[in-house]
Amino acid sequence: MSVAEPSFENAAAQPQPAGRTRPARAAAASAAAAWLVLFWKRSAVIAALLVLWELAPRLGLAEPAFLPPLSVVLQAGWKLVLNGQLRQHVQASLGRSLLGFGIAVLYAIPLGLLIGRLRAAADYLGPVIELLRNTAALALLPVFILLLGIGELSKVAIVLYACSWPILLNTITAVRQVDPLLVKSARTMGAGRLALFWKVILPASAPGIFAGVRLAGAVSVLVLVAAEMIGAKAGLGYLIIYSQYNFQIPQMYVGILSITAVGLVFNAVLVRLERHFSAWSGQGDS
Repeated sequence: MSVAEPSFENAAAQPQPAGRTRPARAAAASAAAAWLVLFWKRSAVIAALLVLWELAPRLGLAEPAFLPPLSVVLQAGWKLVLNGQLRQHVQASLGRSLLGFGIAVLYAIPLGLLIGRLRAAADYLGPVIELLRNTAALALLPVFILLLGIGELSKVAIVLYACSWPILLNTITAVRQVDPLLVKSARTMGAGRLALFWKVILPASAPGIFAGVRLAGAVSVLVLVAAEMIGAKAGLGYLIIYSQYNFQIPQMYVGILSITAVGLVFNAVLVRLERHFSAWSGQGDS
């Protein structure tokens, strides 16, 4: 009497031991728990600061005329939302910031890739880059105003100048730090210059490039706000300085909080893009 061997179908149909999935589930649960703990810690700190802001003026720990309670600031912000002024100022600042930042990305990344790969370009342009990168953007603001006028062009130009250096320098560094073994292996396998660039150099450089792009995003907002305090008729920087001159202190804090919100949103968008392109390069999260 022969014993029938179990078929492939029967073996596949048999339920797998539950213990095999327990480590993965435990790891996922542990990661989720750690994220929640970190989230609540950060939220608690922010909430504590907001409560302190509300209570300090009311308890006499700060002068209400100079630091109004948070609720008063929020009321002033709501009024600016209802009359459309806050939207006008945010749109003006975003337009200038995005234009200068976008132009910097479009030219600084290709230029950085070129300088990083070509030694001759680095030899010629290196001294100029070292000279200009150590010149503060705001120190050149009077020069931009003299050359380009007090209108929109000078403000966009100062943002463009300030954003160029983080992107350019990080791109050059990222390209130069590409593993030579990767380049040599690709050439050994017959990769041409174009394939070498698209499939090796650019993916390997993507994390470093986006580090510079994120830094430039923060710089674009900060520099623009300072530039808008001189000669602008709209924008968050103008809102802050105008409110200070007219002693509309709650409105001034609305402008400051709006800058913070714009910077956080800008950074969040760039982080998402960085994760996407880092995953494409094989060095980030999927």
